[in-house]
This record gives sequence, C-alpha cells and structure tokens, in this order.
Amino acid sequence: MPEYTIRLDGLEVTMGLGVHPEERAGPQRVVLSVAMACRYATAPQDRIEDVVNYDFLRERILALAASRHFELQEVLCDEVAALALADPRVYQVRVSSTKLDIYPDARIGCEIVRLRD
Repeated sequence: MPEYTIRLDGLEVTMGLGVHPEERAGPQRVVLSVAMACRYATAPQDRIEDVVNYDFLRERILALAASRHFELQEVLCDEVAALALADPRVYQVRVSSTKLDIYPDARIGCEIVRLRD
C-alpha cells in the first residue's frame, strides 16, 4: 500500500486558549501544524478524490477554534488529531500547537502523536 504524509503547517488562528486570567481575557494567536500519515489502496492517479484532501481538516480546525475556549493545548491537540483520524486512510497523526504571544522571548507549545486503534 502506498504511504504518504499530508501536511498542514503553520495554520494561524486567533482563539481562546489557556488557564491564566490574561489568557481568558481574550483570544490569542495560536499556530497549529498537522502531519497525517496516510495509506492508499493504490497509488494516486492525480485526482483529488484519490487522496486525503487537507481542505477538510483546515475547515474543521477553524470551526473548532471558533467553537469554544480551550483550557489546555493538550486537549486542543487531541481534538485536532481526532478530526484528522476521522478519515480512515489516516493511520497516524502528529499535531503541534504553539502560543505565540505568552512570553516576549519564547513560544509555548505542545505536540502529540496519535495512532488509529
């Protein structure tokens, strides 16, 4: 079975994320990146329907980010991973989130890897 990694890198969203009062006061910039390891029954024939289309993931991440305030990056990453794993051709996903504006001299992030059961 052919295997490919489909990447959605550097998606910047403005969303509610964090436990500290200043994070709860308003939305902040967060960058999300996703790598989906995919297996296809046959090699793609240059048609979008032959592969995992990253458009679905981008749209669902944007909707998720707008849907609520997340306390923890870990939970955000887990929910993004579940979105990616909804496509049965995705057997592994790596998700990272990065808060851009918490510290003036550093970025704060989380990265997870999830496998299909």
